[in-house]
Amino acid sequence: MKITQSFTNLDQDKQQRILNAALEEFAEKGFKQASTNRIVKNARIGKGMIFYYFHNKKELYKYLLDYSITFIINEYLNLIVTEETDFIERMKQAAKAKFAAQTKNPNIFNFLGTAVLTEETEIPVELQKRLQEVQELGNSKLYDNIDKRLFKKEVDADKAFQLISWSIEGYQNHLKNTLKGKKLASINLEAYWEEFYEYLDVLKTCFYEQEEDGK
Repeated sequence: MKITQSFTNLDQDKQQRILNAALEEFAEKGFKQASTNRIVKNARIGKGMIFYYFHNKKELYKYLLDYSITFIINEYLNLIVTEETDFIERMKQAAKAKFAAQTKNPNIFNFLGTAVLTEETEIPVELQKRLQEVQELGNSKLYDNIDKRLFKKEVDADKAFQLISWSIEGYQNHLKNTLKGKKLASINLEAYWEEFYEYLDVLKTCFYEQEEDGK
């Protein structure tokens, strides 16, 4: 990435302010409609400084892609423990890791979502490959080495995977909307996680073989 030493020499707060403003702009507008003028305004830096740091809009976009992919791998996917063979238990810890990552930098998830869903033509081949590898890594982390014997015999395990995933995603969206605009430091998140685990227990009752009393 053609990033200048001038950007890496900035203090962390200013770097993050610029990155967040750019991530938010590209996430909302996509590459073609994104405005560097809005980015510098929201980042509270001088007009033209974005080109001083990144040379041009395309290099900034490429840097954001690389930065976001690295963040997703380190702050989310690498924290999923694949030794857990119970699908719901694995999804439980994956959901917590994802929520923590989204709380840390929600713009990254929105930005990558826009890039993937709109199939941006400005994504270079090497980064398209990295995006595909991240998607494959995510699927592997969530679905490989799962003990399907835990599911009821009459249940299609693959369809159960999808229904459970949708349920968990729905709760995460509900949680994000509930907490939107609030200071997380002042909120007891454990109460929400306890509620979440209760819903997961319901899913286990629906899809898993139940142990007989006394076993």
